[in-house]
Amino acid sequence: MAFVLPDLPYAKDAFGDILSAETFDYHHGKHHNAYVVKANELIAADAAHQGKSLVELIKSTKGGLFNQVGQIWNHTFYWQSLSPTKTAPTGDLLAKIEEAFGSVDALIEKMKAEAVGHFASGWAALILKDGKLEVTSYHDADTPVAHEGHAPLLIVDVWEHAYYIDYRNARPGYADRILKDAINWDFAALNLDGEGASRADQPG
Repeated sequence: MAFVLPDLPYAKDAFGDILSAETFDYHHGKHHNAYVVKANELIAADAAHQGKSLVELIKSTKGGLFNQVGQIWNHTFYWQSLSPTKTAPTGDLLAKIEEAFGSVDALIEKMKAEAVGHFASGWAALILKDGKLEVTSYHDADTPVAHEGHAPLLIVDVWEHAYYIDYRNARPGYADRILKDAINWDFAALNLDGEGASRADQPG
């Protein structure tokens, strides 16, 4: 079975001026899709990789195929990490945020600093590690799935193609707007169960 480009969990024009339909046309329709196409080509050429899920391939490959499957997973998880309706952390997630960072605003500022400060292409993420929340980032196609004990809660794309249309390459403006107005905190709360990796997986 070939990997597929997952549908967006919302309409591509749902975010107004936060993220445009044009950005989704390019980011989801072209960039994300290109990783799917290339991964399927590489897998078709090597029987050893066939039948494995995205997560299995991320954990067992390096180089070109790792880059493609890592990006399929990262993008799928990123779309789910976004919400066109503004949400707020509650319950256990809010308690863990306050324990680790002091407040939601402090977490947002820390994530923004991580996103803006990450050199070149990558991903800023909120993860659960040893029962506590941490902010970290991953370079290029690296992903929390590849790191033992990094249970992903949410992820933010800081590759240039995530913001070059709407924010004219101004990563700080993009990160600020996404983190303050477009994070799906309900999805992050769901991932406190440690099963976040499975929510962007696909069978092989």
